[in-house]
Amino acid sequence: MSERPSRRRFVLTVGTAGLGAGSLGLLVALARSVVPDVLYEAPRRFPVGRPEEFPPDSVTLLADRRVFVFRDAGGFHAISTVCTHLGCNVNHEEGHGFTCPCHGSTYDERGEVTRGPAAWPLPRFAMSLSRRGELVVDTRREVDPGFRLQA
Repeated sequence: MSERPSRRRFVLTVGTAGLGAGSLGLLVALARSVVPDVLYEAPRRFPVGRPEEFPPDSVTLLADRRVFVFRDAGGFHAISTVCTHLGCNVNHEEGHGFTCPCHGSTYDERGEVTRGPAAWPLPRFAMSLSRRGELVVDTRREVDPGFRLQA
């Protein structure tokens, strides 16, 4: 006949398992604390230059920021270069609007879709003037197509 496990052996086994699980949890937490929770992304609000650096009736591509900055008679405005279909960078053609080289979507000068497959217009971003007199684009805030910054 087999021996019944004793209460002492049961407590020792459960205690050892609990100590092991606690130690493992502590090691995981310690290892996790070494890895930062920071995403190293470019800021979504950034200066683009002084107003006088943009000639009248101009379109300036800021490829690294994926934004077009327009200066016309009404003022300044910024439009995203990112196609709303699958995220390709659109090209601007003076007087013809924007075209996506990847899948053929086209947009008018205001960023409105004229031919798909894109279903949404190009985002227009808020602009402001910094204390240092620089134009600032804020890609966190979208604005209406009629928005113009007077500078």
